[in-house]
Amino acid sequence: MRVFDKLLMSVLLVLISGCSKNDGIGGAASDATPTTLKANQQFVQDLKLDDPEDFEDAKRGFIARPSGKIMAADGRVLLDFDAFKFVDGNAPPTVNPSLWRHAKLNAQIGLFKVTDGIYQLRGFDIANMTLIEGKTGWIVVDTLTASESAAAALAFARQQLGDKPVSAIVFTHSHADHFGGAMGVISPEDAAQRHIPIIAPAGFMEEATSENILAGTAMARRSIYQFGKNLERSPKGMVDTGLGKGVVYGHLGILPPTQVISKESEDVTLDGVHFVFHNVPGAEAPAELTFNLPEKKAYGGAENLAQTMHNLLPIRGAKARDSMRWSEYMQQALDENTDTEVYFGQHNWPIWGHARIAEFITMHRDVYKYTHDQSVRLMNAGYTPREIAAMVKLPKSLDSYFGARGYYGDLRHNVKEVYQFYLGAYDGNPANLNPLPPQESAKHYLELIGGADKAVAAAQSAYDKGEYRWAAELLNQVVFGQPDHQAAKELLARTYEQMGYMSESATWRNSYLTAASELRNGPPKKGINRADAIDMMSQTPIERFLEAMAASLDGPAAEGKNFKINLVLSDTKESYVLWIENAVLHFKKSVPASDANATLTLTKNLFIKTVAGTAGVKDTVFGDDLKVQGSKVDLIRFLSMFDKAPGNFAIVTK
Repeated sequence: MRVFDKLLMSVLLVLISGCSKNDGIGGAASDATPTTLKANQQFVQDLKLDDPEDFEDAKRGFIARPSGKIMAADGRVLLDFDAFKFVDGNAPPTVNPSLWRHAKLNAQIGLFKVTDGIYQLRGFDIANMTLIEGKTGWIVVDTLTASESAAAALAFARQQLGDKPVSAIVFTHSHADHFGGAMGVISPEDAAQRHIPIIAPAGFMEEATSENILAGTAMARRSIYQFGKNLERSPKGMVDTGLGKGVVYGHLGILPPTQVISKESEDVTLDGVHFVFHNVPGAEAPAELTFNLPEKKAYGGAENLAQTMHNLLPIRGAKARDSMRWSEYMQQALDENTDTEVYFGQHNWPIWGHARIAEFITMHRDVYKYTHDQSVRLMNAGYTPREIAAMVKLPKSLDSYFGARGYYGDLRHNVKEVYQFYLGAYDGNPANLNPLPPQESAKHYLELIGGADKAVAAAQSAYDKGEYRWAAELLNQVVFGQPDHQAAKELLARTYEQMGYMSESATWRNSYLTAASELRNGPPKKGINRADAIDMMSQTPIERFLEAMAASLDGPAAEGKNFKINLVLSDTKESYVLWIENAVLHFKKSVPASDANATLTLTKNLFIKTVAGTAGVKDTVFGDDLKVQGSKVDLIRFLSMFDKAPGNFAIVTK
């Protein structure tokens, strides 16, 4: 193959890859207005924010606190252990007092003893790493998001508790913040050589990889809003995520399980410790397990339980969750924990005492059941999602319980998910069957109002009266209809800031404040670095990438095209036939087709590097791992029809 052809093809191959790292943004923030101060003061009056019991639990068993920073190999600061030291004392005017209380609880970071033989590392990532002492080493429950944070957490534990080896790993569920740091805990080679048991729920690998590969670009972009990735850690910025202090955006990996929990309950002994695993799919995650440690009278609730109302549909996006099933799992948990004396989860802090644990599980059971039942009741009465969100209020017995308040999820968002779960996003009103795109409808609204300046003036009046939701609705029309109107952007940014300052939900706060920052500074220059996930990609079946490739085919460009391409992975001896028919990409695992336009042969490693966007000229032009047979022109035409997802698309501006 000629060098020019090979170079051109290597460039086109990268069209199916993701984008590189996010550089971060900033911007000036406004102060809290009298309306915001009044709204926040109401939380002080309505809630017993000085109740000390949770603070006693969050500090109980404290052994040591880490210091310094967790760094990436390229010099990026992934986590600064001192970043949230400002979260102390009384709530500042720019933070909802209830959220501030929760943020202070999550700021109790370090190594903690839960009970004899059970320890937790909190604050090294958004999730907890739980260590259970076995006969020969540590049984690690969940390995955090990134290899860097996982390695730092385990090293810190070994400094305090002794240098014991990893004797088993348990992945509680299929979300990346619970498995992504696996290779920071143990290498695949060491795990295989020592026959380390790796336990996971049924469907774990499929769900863990499909979510991140197929919709990963959009979800990663939206996660920047949900988790406040680029916000300053300050009273006017990010203070918490609800589940923990922050996500570590480092290198993501995964280890395939050696044993899958597929029955409703299974007894397993790991390094001398008796586990009773419970399979609980389809609620918090598509694949999830919880477990009891009978000899320790301890219950590991995974993420079906946390010290907050969870979300039924994350604002970053995910598969919709079944609130009815979630509630049923909570009843099962009550039945399974008749003598449990300690609960610990993979987020937040533990609870001790059987009566308090039973109350905690009961409250979560009833929050999800009440949300489900009342949403369905109003749905059947003909109300729409936005109407239901305004109507459903928790009863006082549930609303006053701190452990199930909306610090991560939010009741208003959750009731909309219940509606979507049963009826879809369409609200039944034909006006919403085929509405205009937002930019086009915005121009019509501005014309009707009498221009952008009049709309901004009306929004300013609403802002001055504290009617922030209406101000945001008006200003959104201006920003979409006349994108260069700087006064509208600034006023909308200030509006979002006030809405963020009042939000009890950390994810809502982070979203509002990120929106304000991007209105002032634009979206990030680059998206999340997909190369950070290359270790996970290496464990991902090729079929997942081909599904994602099919979803990136430019349909209009493919109309009338009928290419057939053989994809051969020379090292794994796998081969696939890819073909376009009716502007749809199909594939099947098969021997190469004799009538294909071209055959592309490369190693799986090079294929993964190409998808990750790390394959360079040396890999493709001068390497020996890539060969082409047949029509090079047809192959290039075929590859040119696939979009490269930007990863930094605009959200609050267009």
